[in-house]
Amino acid sequence: MVLQEEGFFSLAPEQQWLRLQDIKKKLEHPDYFIIRHHNSLALSLLNTGEVLRTENSPRKALTHFCQEYLQAGAYTQEKAKRQHQLQQHIAQAENYLIKTSAKLREIEQDQHYKEWADLLMANLHLSTDGEEKIAVSNFYHNNLPIEIKLKRELSLQKNAEVYYRKSKNQQIEINRLQKNIAEKEEEKRKTEAQLVSQLALPEKKEINTPLPYHEFTYRGYTIWVGRNAQANDVLTLKHTYKEDLWLHAKDVAGSHVVIKYQAGKPFPKEVIERAAQLAAYNSKRKTESLAPVAYTPKKYVRKRKGDPAGMVVVEREDVILVVPKLTTEN
Repeated sequence: MVLQEEGFFSLAPEQQWLRLQDIKKKLEHPDYFIIRHHNSLALSLLNTGEVLRTENSPRKALTHFCQEYLQAGAYTQEKAKRQHQLQQHIAQAENYLIKTSAKLREIEQDQHYKEWADLLMANLHLSTDGEEKIAVSNFYHNNLPIEIKLKRELSLQKNAEVYYRKSKNQQIEINRLQKNIAEKEEEKRKTEAQLVSQLALPEKKEINTPLPYHEFTYRGYTIWVGRNAQANDVLTLKHTYKEDLWLHAKDVAGSHVVIKYQAGKPFPKEVIERAAQLAAYNSKRKTESLAPVAYTPKKYVRKRKGDPAGMVVVEREDVILVVPKLTTEN
């Protein structure tokens, strides 16, 4: 493929021979190249494509290639997952707006309670003792006759008051729906802006930029453990979302730990316990026989301006006691 892209097969035979001799010489004492070729990461013995790293040891080259390949894959998967979550959120908001707007139009177009009340008040002189309905001229619609239901035990005025009250409740419902629609439209706008920013991110993670966390899996859930104080900030502030579960060893320095949220699923108790064991192990409580670990949804974790690396404020939390433990099972 490399030769074909170079135009090797269109060269004269003597030029092809020289090129093959050059490749043979390089392969006898090769360097090892980590390259990006056709937008994919590859390990090559030839200097081709976009060279990202050069090694003279095959072991070092393979080690770095595996690290970069796994990091690039994790980055791509997380980027795609976040885009999907944002697109789902937008679709849900659009569906809510369609349904709620339709309900609002229905209520706004249905003003008969107010009209009925006005018509009853205009006809208080009529006698309706014990009647379940009354026929009056509807001055709202060309004086056409209309029948209005009554509560037989109430006077016309009291019946009118009932309809005025229903009309007032309708207006309260209209105001509520209008407020909800405005809030949902703003939420949708912000989510669309987040999606635009997400789509603008590069397709591939820059090489040699380590992710700020170690990754574990347990019972189908992804668990991230911050590498150090600076990485903790990046993990918590840049790589997590409000639905994720955040953990930290109680009252000591240690790694931030995150369990990635799965749509529609509560966090299983055993997964929380496993993540808490990792949080305890990667903290100054590592040697304790039983360590307290705080956990809370990420939305309750924030960082104040000027706080040292890794320090955050937790607005609410639960605490679990666990044995610090590193080893895991999938």
